[in-house]
Amino acid sequence: MKRTFMAVLAALSLFAAPASAEKLVVLLDWFVNPDHGPLYVAEARGEFAKRGLEVEFIAPADPNDPPKLVAARQADLAISYQPQLHLQVSEGLPLRRIATLVATPLNSLVVLEDSPIRSIADLKGRKVGFSVGGFEDAMLKAMLARHGLTLDDIELINVNFSLSPSLISGQVDAVIGAFRNFELNQMDIVGRPGRAFFVESEGVPAYDELIVVAHKDTVANPRYRAFVAAIEAAVQYMVNEPEKSWELFLAQNPDLDDELNRRAWRDTLPRFALRPGALDRARYDGFAQFLKQQGMIDDPQPAEAYAVELR
Repeated sequence: MKRTFMAVLAALSLFAAPASAEKLVVLLDWFVNPDHGPLYVAEARGEFAKRGLEVEFIAPADPNDPPKLVAARQADLAISYQPQLHLQVSEGLPLRRIATLVATPLNSLVVLEDSPIRSIADLKGRKVGFSVGGFEDAMLKAMLARHGLTLDDIELINVNFSLSPSLISGQVDAVIGAFRNFELNQMDIVGRPGRAFFVESEGVPAYDELIVVAHKDTVANPRYRAFVAAIEAAVQYMVNEPEKSWELFLAQNPDLDDELNRRAWRDTLPRFALRPGALDRARYDGFAQFLKQQGMIDDPQPAEAYAVELR
């Protein structure tokens, strides 16, 4: 089996980008992980090269930088998040979403499996950990309001990025901002399973978790259409061949060959956008209104101010 797989990799290497391939720099949102599966499967299968692209993926030193660098035209594309896009556009950043990678929320509020918290209402008087202020506060506020509570009814504690450890150690009773494909698996692996309250089931409108953004003045660039088409081809392959896709991803990222990433791959696979370039305008309109209601933006714009559908 190993020999067969290596032969497949050798064959795929024949899809080298032609000499005239156009370079495309894509900034990731964080370190490489299974959320980026379509990007690396597209690369491994030569989908970018077939379309005349030579794509370079760069993990950021600061996860806040990629959209800003694209806005400053120091990179072509960036992986980002729909909620952040709305906030950045309201702040004047010239960004537009051109594709979706993960088409459902991953964010959730997590408690320990054996916690007495069985409902959001049970959070009253409890400590809730968070890592990123702003949008997470807005989500939590909406979730609490659905159960007759406010942020004043809980104690918010900044645990930085130690979401699972702070919950497991008892520092907090719940955490907001835990990704259901990572933190829940991480907790289960160490023998302290968690239970999630999904934000879209608790008063927060559904949104695209991971998206691709470009400078608004460059969205007509034909390289971007080719990039989106390559991602779509990769996702189709991943759905049909999940195990082979995982092997292709690992061949480029061998340090991710562990139980956590294996589980995360399994749980993320059904959440990848089957039509990355398609745009759900009602979703973007509705989420802008939600952010206005939560006091996060003053003037919600129509979907076209945040996203485009490349044709």
